[in-house]
Amino acid sequence: MIEKINLLKAEIESLTASTPEEVEALRIKYLSKKGSVSLLFNDFRTVPAEEKRMIGQALNELKNFATDKINGLRESLDSVENIDPTLDLTRTAAPLPLGSRHPLSIVRGEIISIFSRLGFTVAEGPEIEDDWHVFSSLNFAADHPARDMQDTFFIQRNPDVLLRTHTSSVQSRVMEHTQPPIRIICPGRVYRNEAISARAHCFFHQVEALYVDENVSFADLKQTLLYFAREMFGPQTSIRLRPSYFPFTEPSAEMDISCNLCGGKGCSFCKHTGWVEILGCGMVDPNVLDACGIDSRRYSGFALGMGVERITNLKYQVKDLRMFSENDRRFLEEFQSAR
Repeated sequence: MIEKINLLKAEIESLTASTPEEVEALRIKYLSKKGSVSLLFNDFRTVPAEEKRMIGQALNELKNFATDKINGLRESLDSVENIDPTLDLTRTAAPLPLGSRHPLSIVRGEIISIFSRLGFTVAEGPEIEDDWHVFSSLNFAADHPARDMQDTFFIQRNPDVLLRTHTSSVQSRVMEHTQPPIRIICPGRVYRNEAISARAHCFFHQVEALYVDENVSFADLKQTLLYFAREMFGPQTSIRLRPSYFPFTEPSAEMDISCNLCGGKGCSFCKHTGWVEILGCGMVDPNVLDACGIDSRRYSGFALGMGVERITNLKYQVKDLRMFSENDRRFLEEFQSAR
């Protein structure tokens, strides 16, 4: 009898259950009137008188043990069911600081949003490019300074493989495979071989726009620029265009906006001119259209490009470009309330 009690106790000790139904089935199997423990109590009547005290005590201990075991299984399941399934039990008890969007991401998103309201769609391309898409297709002369190693990062000294110096390469890729009308905006990171300082970096971010269709004029470009400037910097913003030169546009211009700090009256930020340069633009050179397989006699277009860091500087007055890439939490936390 003692041997049966010990075997049954070892069996009960190894019991497990994963659902309340399994726990109830174990209770019936061991503690009901016809359960294994109850059957042993029925056999107690055949035990010799001199062993009844010892056997009875063992049976009572077995019944208590079985009851405690099954109750413990039921309580463990109840505690699991009460846990919020969305609660991460591995998370630290200390509060975690909230992050924020990077200021460049905030401004990049605003620029894309403004141009999307004009019907522009986002186009992207590789950061490791070839000479054709970065220079040749965009009307750069063979001896242009941008092709020199002191200005451009070439891959393993291969003159045909390089890190793109502007996102204009995305424009040439789109024009190669798409016939007008084309209306795209090309955001991305670009690389130039420059010394890192408060005013320059070896990598930065650009957003360029391209519109090609029949009868596109410089007036379309001017209205697009005015709309962008007032949406980005406020409805009182004025613009001016100054003649310039870019290999891929003709005529070319640089655009200034009225200083958003002094309202055009003159201050130290705008060097007391009342104007701040923000981007370059122009009409797409016919040579670029022809090189990309678009008939320049039928179609015309305009292109414009701006540095995201430059626009961010104007909006938030960040004077050191290195702050954007150093991941200083004190700097990034200042933009938690930004859109």
